[in-house]
Amino acid sequence: MDAAQALRELTELSSQVASAVVLDAEGAVLASAPEDDAAGTRLAASARELVQAAAGLGAGTGEVTRVVVSEGGHTVAATTGPRPTSGLVIYDLRTCAQSLASAPKKRRTRKPKEAAE
Repeated sequence: MDAAQALRELTELSSQVASAVVLDAEGAVLASAPEDDAAGTRLAASARELVQAAAGLGAGTGEVTRVVVSEGGHTVAATTGPRPTSGLVIYDLRTCAQSLASAPKKRRTRKPKEAAE
Protein backbone atom coordinates (compact mmCIF):
# COMPACT_ATOMS: atom_id res chain seq x y z
CA MET A 1 0.00 0.00 0.00
CA ASP A 2 1.37 3.42 -0.81
CA ALA A 3 1.52 6.29 1.68
CA ALA A 4 -1.34 8.30 0.16
CA GLN A 5 -3.67 5.30 0.22
CA ALA A 6 -2.68 4.46 3.81
CA LEU A 7 -3.50 8.02 4.92
CA ARG A 8 -6.83 7.96 3.08
CA GLU A 9 -7.74 4.80 5.00
CA LEU A 10 -6.55 6.34 8.28
CA THR A 11 -8.67 9.47 7.88
CA GLU A 12 -11.70 7.43 6.77
CA LEU A 13 -11.45 5.02 9.71
CA SER A 14 -10.44 7.42 12.46
CA SER A 15 -12.91 10.25 12.88
CA GLN A 16 -10.63 11.78 15.52
CA VAL A 17 -7.72 12.41 13.12
CA ALA A 18 -7.94 15.91 11.66
CA SER A 19 -4.68 15.87 9.68
CA ALA A 20 -1.81 13.44 9.27
CA VAL A 21 1.53 13.03 7.54
CA VAL A 22 3.74 10.07 6.60
CA LEU A 23 7.52 10.54 6.59
CA ASP A 24 10.18 8.18 5.30
CA ALA A 25 13.23 7.19 7.35
CA GLU A 26 15.06 10.38 6.31
CA GLY A 27 12.11 12.60 7.27
CA ALA A 28 10.87 13.37 3.75
CA VAL A 29 7.10 13.77 3.32
CA LEU A 30 5.60 10.81 1.46
CA ALA A 31 1.97 11.89 1.87
CA SER A 32 -0.20 14.27 3.85
CA ALA A 33 -3.89 14.54 4.54
CA PRO A 34 -5.48 16.80 3.72
CA GLU A 35 -3.29 17.26 0.67
CA ASP A 36 -2.36 20.83 1.53
CA ASP A 37 1.36 21.27 0.94
CA ALA A 38 1.76 24.06 3.49
CA ALA A 39 -0.08 22.22 6.26
CA GLY A 40 1.73 18.95 5.47
CA THR A 41 5.10 20.71 5.53
CA ARG A 42 4.35 22.30 8.92
CA LEU A 43 3.12 19.02 10.44
CA ALA A 44 6.14 17.15 9.02
CA ALA A 45 8.57 19.68 10.47
CA SER A 46 6.87 19.44 13.86
CA ALA A 47 6.92 15.64 13.74
CA ARG A 48 10.64 15.58 12.86
CA GLU A 49 11.46 17.99 15.71
CA LEU A 50 9.31 16.03 18.15
CA VAL A 51 10.88 12.70 17.22
CA GLN A 52 14.40 14.14 17.48
CA ALA A 53 13.69 15.72 20.87
CA ALA A 54 12.06 12.58 22.24
CA ALA A 55 14.92 10.42 20.92
CA GLY A 56 17.35 12.59 22.89
CA LEU A 57 15.36 11.92 26.06
CA GLY A 58 14.93 8.19 25.47
CA ALA A 59 16.63 5.30 27.20
CA GLY A 60 19.62 5.40 24.88
CA THR A 61 17.99 3.57 21.98
CA GLY A 62 17.45 6.71 19.90
CA GLU A 63 14.17 5.29 18.55
CA VAL A 64 10.88 6.94 19.31
CA THR A 65 7.72 4.94 18.74
CA ARG A 66 4.95 6.54 20.77
CA VAL A 67 5.23 10.32 20.50
CA VAL A 68 4.21 9.86 16.93
CA VAL A 69 4.10 6.40 15.43
CA SER A 70 7.33 5.31 13.83
CA GLU A 71 7.54 1.83 12.37
CA GLY A 72 9.15 0.11 9.41
CA GLY A 73 11.07 3.18 8.29
CA HIS A 74 7.98 5.44 8.21
CA THR A 75 6.70 8.02 10.68
CA VAL A 76 3.00 8.81 10.90
CA ALA A 77 1.94 11.92 12.80
CA ALA A 78 -1.55 13.30 13.22
CA THR A 79 -3.48 16.11 14.79
CA THR A 80 -6.84 15.58 16.48
CA GLY A 81 -9.68 17.58 17.85
CA PRO A 82 -10.05 18.17 21.59
CA ARG A 83 -10.14 15.18 23.94
CA PRO A 84 -9.29 12.36 21.55
CA THR A 85 -9.42 8.75 22.62
CA SER A 86 -5.64 8.51 22.58
CA GLY A 87 -5.45 4.72 22.64
CA LEU A 88 -7.70 4.50 19.61
CA VAL A 89 -5.75 7.18 17.71
CA ILE A 90 -2.46 5.39 18.45
CA TYR A 91 -3.99 2.12 17.27
CA ASP A 92 -5.14 3.76 14.03
CA LEU A 93 -1.73 5.38 13.46
CA ARG A 94 0.04 2.06 14.07
CA THR A 95 -2.33 0.32 11.65
CA CYS A 96 -1.46 2.95 9.04
CA ALA A 97 2.29 2.53 9.63
CA GLN A 98 2.05 -1.26 9.56
CA SER A 99 0.20 -1.16 6.24
CA LEU A 100 3.12 0.83 4.82
CA ALA A 101 5.70 -1.48 6.37
CA SER A 102 4.05 -4.56 4.88
CA ALA A 103 3.84 -3.11 1.37
CA PRO A 104 6.35 -4.46 -1.14
CA LYS A 105 9.08 -1.94 -1.80
CA LYS A 106 9.25 -0.45 -5.25
CA ARG A 107 12.48 -0.92 -7.10
CA ARG A 108 14.12 2.21 -8.36
CA THR A 109 15.19 2.24 -11.94
CA ARG A 110 18.39 3.88 -12.99
CA LYS A 111 18.68 6.24 -15.86
CA PRO A 112 20.85 4.91 -18.64
CA LYS A 113 24.31 6.44 -18.72
CA GLU A 114 25.03 8.50 -21.74
CA ALA A 115 27.79 7.23 -23.99
CA ALA A 116 31.10 8.98 -23.47
CA GLU A 117 32.11 11.20 -26.35
